[in-house]
Amino acid sequence: MTHYSQIQTALHSHQPKLFAEPDKKRAAVAIILHPSTDDLHILFIERAAHPKDPWSGHLAFPGGTIEPEDANLQQTAERETREELGLDLSNAEFLGQLGDVTGATLPVQVSAYVYATNHRPTLCPNEEVCDVFWSSFHDITAPSRLQTLQLKNWHPLKEVPAVDLLGPNRPVLWGLTYRLVAQLVSFTGKTLPSMF
Repeated sequence: MTHYSQIQTALHSHQPKLFAEPDKKRAAVAIILHPSTDDLHILFIERAAHPKDPWSGHLAFPGGTIEPEDANLQQTAERETREELGLDLSNAEFLGQLGDVTGATLPVQVSAYVYATNHRPTLCPNEEVCDVFWSSFHDITAPSRLQTLQLKNWHPLKEVPAVDLLGPNRPVLWGLTYRLVAQLVSFTGKTLPSMF
C-alpha cells in the first residue's frame, strides 16, 4: 500500500479531535496532496515577510482566519487557497479532516482539511506568499532532514523539532504546520518527533 492510499484509507474513517475554545481565533488550512508514480508530494507555502503577521516568513499551508462570509471552516480553507494561490479546490478530491491544533503562544485554533489532486496545478501566489513548493513524503520523513530549532524569544530557551525541506539559510518546517504534518505522517505508520 502506498503512503497516499494509507492516508486516504485512514482519513476515510478518521474521527478528528475537534476543539471548541471560544477564547481562540478560528483559522483553517488546506493540505494538498499530489500522488505521483515515485512518491507522495505535499504542497507548502513560505509566507511573505510582514511585520503584522506572527507567522511572517514561516513555512505553512495555505489558509487563514474565518470570515463572516464563510459558512464553515472548510470554506475558509478553500477561500484562502483561492486567494493565496489562485487554486480552486472544487475539482480536488476531499479526503478528510485532521485533528485541530492550537497555538502554543498565540490564541489561535487551526482546523486542517486534506485534499488530493491528480496533477500539479498552475499556481498564482498573491502578495501574502513568498514561495510555493511541493515536498516529497520521503524528504519530510528522512531522518537526515530532522533537526531541532531554538526558539530564541522563549524564556527559558526552548528547542523544538523541525524538518529542513529547503536547505541552508531557508526557513524550516516547525510549529503548527509541523504538528499537522506529524498527524498526516502517523497514518502511514511512521512518526515524527513530538513537539511537546
